[in-house]
Amino acid sequence: MSQFLAMGGYAAYVWPAYAVFFVVLFADFIAPLLRRRRNLRELRARLARQSARQQRTAAPPVTP
Repeated sequence: MSQFLAMGGYAAYVWPAYAVFFVVLFADFIAPLLRRRRNLRELRARLARQSARQQRTAAPPVTP
């Protein structure tokens, strides 16, 4: 087992390469999820602003 972990003397190069690969794989998995959350948040805010704008223009003027 120790020979496998030593990778024939190249462990200092192989294991960091595996680590970088898994970090990139994880980032590639998470990035679309975060982007989707951000897009949904922006869309909700845009719809809320649009709804508020429509309510202001649709409300009749108040006369005392």
